[in-house]
Amino acid sequence: MLNRFLALSRYLVVIGVVAGVLGALALMVYQAIVVVAAIVDIVRDGTIDVNIAKKLAVGLIQAVDVFMIAVAMLIISLGLHALFVDDTFSASLPRWLQVQTFEDMKLNLVSVVIAVLAVLFLREAVDWDGDRDLLTLGAAIALMIAALTWFLAKKSPPKP
Repeated sequence: MLNRFLALSRYLVVIGVVAGVLGALALMVYQAIVVVAAIVDIVRDGTIDVNIAKKLAVGLIQAVDVFMIAVAMLIISLGLHALFVDDTFSASLPRWLQVQTFEDMKLNLVSVVIAVLAVLFLREAVDWDGDRDLLTLGAAIALMIAALTWFLAKKSPPKP
């Protein structure tokens, strides 16, 4: 009886899967509304100005950052579902997103984190006003990306 209970306990992960998918959906919908509202405001204003273009560019870069975080949540949710709930589910996903092990899920997540860090630095570089120390931030992000890339290289299966 205990073995059966423990085997069924894997379905507790469904709570995390549903919460992750709902969180990703909420982030995507909210950020899409923010982007549309920003574009409508700019069109309504009707002014063509370099400062407005820069503000729009920074806003769109921030939107990409939020979308990337939503994608990371979705990847985690899909991976958890494939690993714990339905082991045939992974086969229906694109090859790059298929998860056979917990390690596969970590590799997908690390790849998204690298992209989010790159977008973070790009956003800061575009929005740079000359006052903040951009070099230190860039070095810290570069170091983190290098460490994560090394992790990916060590953990990724060899290419045939």
